[in-house]
Amino acid sequence: MKKEMFSHEISVLRNTFRRLLRRHAHTNLTKIIQKTHPADLAVLFRYFTDVEQKTLFDLMREEEHTAEFLTELDEAILVKILENEDPERIATIFHELGSNDQADILNLLSEKMTNAVLELLQKEEKKEVEEIMGYPEDSAGGLMSTDVFTLHENIIARDAIQSLQDQEEAEMVFYLYVTDNDDCLVGVISLRDLVIAHPEKTLGNIMTKNVVSVQPETDQEEVAKIVSRYNYLAVPVIDLEDHMLGIVTVDDVVDVIREEATEDFLQMAGAGKDREILLKSAWGNARSRLPWLFASCIGGVAAVAIIGVFKNMLETTVALAAFIPVIIGMGGNIGIQSSTIIVRGLATGRVDIGNNLKIILKEIKVGLILGILYGLLLGVFATLKFVNTTPYLGLIISLSILSSMIISTFVGTLVPLLFRKLTIDPAIATGPFVTTSIDIIGVTLYFLIASALIPSG
Repeated sequence: MKKEMFSHEISVLRNTFRRLLRRHAHTNLTKIIQKTHPADLAVLFRYFTDVEQKTLFDLMREEEHTAEFLTELDEAILVKILENEDPERIATIFHELGSNDQADILNLLSEKMTNAVLELLQKEEKKEVEEIMGYPEDSAGGLMSTDVFTLHENIIARDAIQSLQDQEEAEMVFYLYVTDNDDCLVGVISLRDLVIAHPEKTLGNIMTKNVVSVQPETDQEEVAKIVSRYNYLAVPVIDLEDHMLGIVTVDDVVDVIREEATEDFLQMAGAGKDREILLKSAWGNARSRLPWLFASCIGGVAAVAIIGVFKNMLETTVALAAFIPVIIGMGGNIGIQSSTIIVRGLATGRVDIGNNLKIILKEIKVGLILGILYGLLLGVFATLKFVNTTPYLGLIISLSILSSMIISTFVGTLVPLLFRKLTIDPAIATGPFVTTSIDIIGVTLYFLIASALIPSG
C-alpha cells in the first residue's frame, strides 16, 4: 500500500512539473522545487528529458537543498548535468556538502571539470577533498567524512556536553570519540552515556576503550560488514599511528550495501556490473552485456561439437536427444543455486575461507540427494515413455542426472570460492561462467554414460 502511495505521489509530482514546464512558470517551479524532498526530486529527474533536467537545475538555488539533491541523484544524470555547468556554481553548491560527498561527485566528472572546481574551493576544503580522492574509490578512505568531533580523555562530562553544543558542522554526533595527549584514538562514548554520566567524571572514566576501527585502505564491503555485525551508526577511520582521519556513517554504508548487492546480482545474471544499466541507451546496455553472453555462445558451440561427436549414437537411439535439454537444465539450475548461495554467503560473511571443504562437501551431499530423487523419477519416466528403445535408457538417464547434479553442485560451489581466493569478484562465477561449464560437463557425461551402456554396432 505504501509503495502504491509513493508511486502515485511521484506520478502526480511528475505531471505537475511537466505542466509548469510547458507553461514556463519558473516562479511556481522554483517554489515546488523547494517544497519537494531532494530524494524525491532525484527520482523525478529519471523521467525528465535532458532539456527539462537542465531547465529545472538552472532554477535551483545554490543552497543545502540543492547540495543534498546532488548526492541523491543517479550518477549518469549527475554527470550529464554538471559536466556543462559553470564550475563557480558547482563550487558554491559544494560549500553545503561534506568533503566525502564532494570527492564522490568530483570522481565522476572529467579531469578538466574536477580541476576547475578544486581551484575554486577554499584551501582547507580543497586539501580535505584531495586527500579523500587519493584513496581508492571503494575504500573506507574514499567513503569517510573528515568532519569529525573529538575530545581529550581528561575533559569532564559537563565540559564535553558544552563543547558538543558548540559544534554545528560535526558529522554524526551520536558517538563522541576520545583522544589522548598524542591525538590518538583511545575510546568512544555514546551520546546517551555522556548525557547520563556524572558531570564531574572525566571522559576517560566513561568511555569504551575497545574501539572497532578501520584503516583508510579497508574495502567498503568490509566496513559494511562491521556496521552490520555490530549495529554501529559509525565506524572511525584511523591511520597506522591510531590518529583519527574520519568516520564512515551508517547512511553511507546503506548505499554501499545497495550498490554492492546490485553489482553482485547483475554479474550473477551475466549483465555486467554497471549499477545504472537501466539508464543507459539500448546500444550501451547491449555493449555491456555482449562479453558475458559471448561466454554462453562459446559454451553452446562446445556443446554442439560434443553432441556432433556422438551423432551416430543419436541416429541409432533417437530417444537420447529428447533428454539433452533435461540434463543441461537440471545441472545448470542446481549449479546456479549452489553458486548463488556461496556468493551471497561470501558477501554477508557467513562463508569464510576457513570452512571451504565443509561447504563443498555439504553441497555435494545436496547434489547427491537431489540427483538420486530426480534420477529415479526421470529414469522411470524414460523407461515407460520409450518402451521400444534400448532397455538401458532409464539407467542412462538416472546416472546422467545423478552425476550431472553432483558435478554441478561441486563446480557451483568451488568456482566462487576459488575466485575469492584469487581476489576476483566471486559474483562473476554465478553467471555464464558456471552455467556454460556445467552445460559442457553435463552433455559430455551424458554421452559417455550412454556410450558405455549401449552396445556398439
